[in-house]
Amino acid sequence: MRIKIFEINLTTTAIMLIVLSLFGCSDSSSSRSAYLISVTNLTNNQPLSPPAFILHEKEYAAWQIGTSASAGLEELAESGDPGPFLAEAADNMHVLATSQGSSVIGPGNSENVEIEIKRNSDTHLSFVSMLVNTNDAMAGLLDASIGSLGRNESITLYGRSYDAGTEVNSETAESVPGPAAGGEGFNPERNDTGFVAAHSGVVTAADGLQASALDESHRWQNPVVRLTVTRTK
Repeated sequence: MRIKIFEINLTTTAIMLIVLSLFGCSDSSSSRSAYLISVTNLTNNQPLSPPAFILHEKEYAAWQIGTSASAGLEELAESGDPGPFLAEAADNMHVLATSQGSSVIGPGNSENVEIEIKRNSDTHLSFVSMLVNTNDAMAGLLDASIGSLGRNESITLYGRSYDAGTEVNSETAESVPGPAAGGEGFNPERNDTGFVAAHSGVVTAADGLQASALDESHRWQNPVVRLTVTRTK
């Protein structure tokens, strides 16, 4: 009788472990979403700095028109370094995940990044990258809703140009960090409007800004980037 009871208990325990294991696997696979994001540079002669991607809930705002850029956004917009900006984002309770590209994206070129998160129907995408042949211009996309995408579904989005408002657009060889000039990049001193705005475009020497290190090839039209987002899981 004792042996029979031991066998029944052992069998019951084994069944429970199998059920729990199967339930855990099912929950793990069904509660995650993955997104493949392809970014294409649409400009003629404006390389994009390694891009910053943020998946977040509706309550988060990477920046707002008419408000001051954060310290991290300033550094990204002036030097192309996405690290401080993404660190700021990661500290926000409404941010689901962050990622950055691996390299500069040249005109006409693309880069792919995959980001995985816990599934959330309130998933939004924000993106930003520096237009490096400028003082503090950004290619950006704010708060695009992607949470309703089904598996293997895609959406195409477009990003526009913004001015961080942290550095005056002098376009001199000393102040523009890109290959057109090779200047200093980030400078913590702010000497421009002080707020983020739509960018009006560069003013070259041919346009009358005699000190400008830029030429007509560095001008652009909106949109400046195309993003294709595909949910892969």
